[in-house]
Amino acid sequence: MLGTIRQKAVAARSLSSQVLENDLMRLRSVASVMRHYSAGTKEMTVRDALNSALDEEMAADPSVFVMGEEVGEYQGAYKITKGLLDKYGPERVVDTPITEAGFAGIGVGSAYHGLRPVVEFMTFNFSMQAIDHIINSAAKSNYMSAGQINVPIVFRGPNGPAAGVGAQHSQCYGAWYGSVPGLKVLVPYSSEDARGLLKAAIRDPDPVVFLENELLYGESFPVSAEALNSSFCLPIGKAKIEREGKDITITAFSKMAAEILEKDGISAEVINLRSIRPLDRATINASVRKTNRLVTVEEGFPQHGIGAEICASVVEDSFGYLDAPVERIAGADVPTPYAANLERMAFPQIEDIVRAARRVCYRKSSIAASA
Repeated sequence: MLGTIRQKAVAARSLSSQVLENDLMRLRSVASVMRHYSAGTKEMTVRDALNSALDEEMAADPSVFVMGEEVGEYQGAYKITKGLLDKYGPERVVDTPITEAGFAGIGVGSAYHGLRPVVEFMTFNFSMQAIDHIINSAAKSNYMSAGQINVPIVFRGPNGPAAGVGAQHSQCYGAWYGSVPGLKVLVPYSSEDARGLLKAAIRDPDPVVFLENELLYGESFPVSAEALNSSFCLPIGKAKIEREGKDITITAFSKMAAEILEKDGISAEVINLRSIRPLDRATINASVRKTNRLVTVEEGFPQHGIGAEICASVVEDSFGYLDAPVERIAGADVPTPYAANLERMAFPQIEDIVRAARRVCYRKSSIAASA
């Protein structure tokens, strides 16, 4: 049955191959600019970064195991678990039926008993089938047990829009899970993010929702020698300033926008959030107090979104430093369209970020509206 579903998905994606190609070209452009600012010594794809992090953590700790649909025999729907079944066997790389509620519940139960499961959702859209276990069974148990029960579990998989997969397979769950006490929610961008944050998530004593980007799996980023060490781990709850600037703060992954703005004499500081819960409010506010302007970028819906939370934090802590209204760039407030031209309009593009940045800097925009 799963093979049939995959065939249908492949057929659907072939109809939108041009959309996917365009999105990948855009992401490669952003990635190439990222390389310009990185001190990395080796290139690694996000896919390989995730795979190597899983491999090293499983080798270091026998309580770590992976479970999900097609993680074993098929090597993972996106090949994140490639080679792990041969190395660790079916007891630690567990293929499951198509029943997210079932295997998420098994994962939480095993975490209650001291194991460290890494549960893969083929897409986080399917996590809605398991949301009761994620929130009521995993997130709340430590509090409800007065600290007696830890739930060291990771829920990971692709999140947000891909290309041509329609409304039911394109949602961003950052704000959904980011609003839940007891969860930690991580959003890696680069290969170094993927390695360091996944290792941190697996080692953490609490449940972690690990939201990946499908379109970035095949993209290569520079990785430092430090990040290649098996002991490498990034702190949860700490953002990264990808590029320093003095005129405007942009939260998200938008260095290409920063390059375009630089040509206009606008120096943009770009913050890679890395963590949605906990949110690094200190880094964001410190940046805004320096630049006096803020543009937030996200792919999720605008209402009750991550950008709204960031805006609230800045208004509460740094309102007196703002020289312009905060701009929020988000996905359109509609279910994701299937048609390629409408889909592009439903999610933030580089030109949307540039226009917003020029508005808060009181500069006239020279970029035409996207079609």
